[in-house]
Formats: sequence, C-alpha cells, structure tokens
Amino acid sequence: MASVVLVTDSTADIPLDTRKKLGIEMVPLKVNFGEESFLDNITLQPAQFYEKLIAFGKLTTTSQPSPNDFYEVYKKLTDQGHSVISIQLSGAMSGTYQSATIAQSMLDEGADVTVIDSKSASYGCGSIVVKAAEMAQAGASKEQIIAEIGRMRSQLRLYFLVDTLEYLQKGGRIGKASAVLGSLLNIKPILSIDNEGFVFPFDKVRGQKRAMARIAEVLESDLRDTPVGLIIALTPGHTEGSAELIALLKNKLNVQSYEESEIGPVIGTHAGPGTIGVFVFPIQE
Repeated sequence: MASVVLVTDSTADIPLDTRKKLGIEMVPLKVNFGEESFLDNITLQPAQFYEKLIAFGKLTTTSQPSPNDFYEVYKKLTDQGHSVISIQLSGAMSGTYQSATIAQSMLDEGADVTVIDSKSASYGCGSIVVKAAEMAQAGASKEQIIAEIGRMRSQLRLYFLVDTLEYLQKGGRIGKASAVLGSLLNIKPILSIDNEGFVFPFDKVRGQKRAMARIAEVLESDLRDTPVGLIIALTPGHTEGSAELIALLKNKLNVQSYEESEIGPVIGTHAGPGTIGVFVFPIQE
C-alpha cells in the first residue's frame, strides 16, 4: 500500500521542526515589499517579517504559488509511489487552492492526489494538516485521514484578535475613516472564518481585556466541559496580553492539549503585528 504524504502551503504556519518530523511538504506563497519579493517561511521568517513590516511603513502584498509550484511537488511524490493529500488555505481568501487543483489536473491519470480546501487559515489549516500527517505516519488509510479532515474542519473554532486596525485598512478590508475612529475608541475587532472559508467580523469590543473575555465567553458557551485541543498563534515580538488570554482559556475550557505557533508573514501582512489567533477543536474520545 502506498504511503500517504501531506502537502500544504506556507499560510498553514506549521513550524519547520514539525514539518520535518511528520514529512509534510510545504509550497510557499510570496510576500512583496515593493519590488523586493520573499518566499514565506523560507527566505523570510516570521520574526524578520514583523521587524521589516514596521520599518517599511507601506502596504506589503502577497502572491499565491503557481500551479507549476504545486505540480513539481506532486510529480516528485507520486513518481516515488506516494499517495498525496494536499490541504490549502481557504479558497475564499486566495487563489492558492485553485493553483493546487490545476496542478492536480496536470498530472498523469494514475497519480493519486487529493486536494482539499481547508476553509481556514494559519494554524486553523495547520492543525488539520498536522493531525492528518500524524495519522499517515501511524498507518491510517487515505480514506480514514480524509474523514478525519472533514470532522476537524467542521468542528474547529477559531478567532483572530487584531491589535490594530491599520493593516486591515491598508489591505482595503475597512475604510480609512472607520480605522481612524476605531483606533481613537480603542476598538479591538474579533475576526472569525465562516463555514465557506470567508473572514468576517465576529464582534467589535472596546479594549483588549474585553475582547479576550468575549472570546473566552463564546468558547465556554459552545464547548463547556468538552475535551479540547487549544492552539494559540502569536506574532513574534508582539505578544502583549497573550499570557492573560492563555490563562483565561485554560481556566474556562477543558484543555487536553496545548500548543503555540507563530502567525507567519502572509497572514501577518493582512492582520498586522500583535494579532493573536485562537484555535480550538474538540478531541474525539
């Protein structure tokens, strides 16, 4: 039986050590500072990115991988006899998923590649990829892994607490007047992702402490005593308040596993420094 290999893109924000340990292949997006372009999480690491972002002071942009970028990875793996599951950033946010599906269609008929839209971002996607890779290493079948991906995707809860409105405004997600007024009023938007993979403003709260309390309140209401895995994603060098939020969530939820990750350059381009990602998924007994 062919072994199953997981492929994802750099927006999954999976640490390099984890990717190496689980044999996960990663196709990078690009981050552009004017005419200068970097490969996300390859030639530009998160800590370097946030320092550069603040110093740059202008709008940075991102660009998706080409179908050929995915094709080369798929071809290499399938030629080696592997079966591939490729899990991508939400297709509602980026053309990355479309590039992956085009690459799949370019392969020979016998190549076993399944492309899945995570309908998520950052470690919302990453946590699904990691779980799938762990199952693959343990010898699970492709069908079993795909079923678990569907379960996690449907049950994952995620929230992003954005520290500043500046980057949402620069990226065109909110108007300049709203950003200025929101900053004056110390508005902290809480973003989430719906079932179709679109980002939406879940709530707007005045002050970081109230925003943290709101996230904890919603998760406690939804999950109560359910055993959960908790992942907190932080922006390097801008982690103010994160310890308080972590303690609050651990107090409110039945946390059976806990991890931390970093919000990488592509997600950070749109959310900005100081963003905190909260990812919670029920653990199947």
